[in-house]
Amino acid sequence: MLTTTLSFENFHNHGELFVNLLKARKQSFIVQNKWDLPEAGGMEYDQYDTPASRWIAVHKFGEVLAGIRLTPTTARCGMYSYMIRDAQKGMLDSIPSDLLYFDAPVDEHIWESSRVFVSQNVPANMRIKVQASLMMEMISAARTLGATQILGLVPAVWSRWIARLNLDAEPAGPKMNIEGTMTQVALMRLASTLH
Repeated sequence: MLTTTLSFENFHNHGELFVNLLKARKQSFIVQNKWDLPEAGGMEYDQYDTPASRWIAVHKFGEVLAGIRLTPTTARCGMYSYMIRDAQKGMLDSIPSDLLYFDAPVDEHIWESSRVFVSQNVPANMRIKVQASLMMEMISAARTLGATQILGLVPAVWSRWIARLNLDAEPAGPKMNIEGTMTQVALMRLASTLH
């Protein structure tokens, strides 16, 4: 099992891994969760998949087992910034605007995680290992990018696997049902993780 951080600058070094990640996102979000999201060529994507973002893929023999997208809270692309902030501003119909307990930050040291998934093909006895690999690579990548905090729109069960991994996070908004999936914004502090 490998864990890779992808960017527009290194896609060419990783063959079809980015394509496979977007196909795994389609399977997770469109097929399994039945979310109404853009797709093309068997891949799920949205306006936040820009050169400003990074993508974490846990993979084995070309199969993507889990993934996360990281986007700086300073990102701008036309009228969009990052998913949590745009939702709070009422720009996204599928995500409630009251998802945060505070104003969405714009700070070079805070990155957003979104499109978090673990494939349904991952057996139960491997899920903790896959989740740990995903989180550790996310933290490492975010730190490399200068982040001290990650604000994530994640499945509402996040506290279970964060606790198992001994990471420092807290709820940053209420639990919400988004298109049939219980979701919540969490804030992870990187300074007190992985000393």
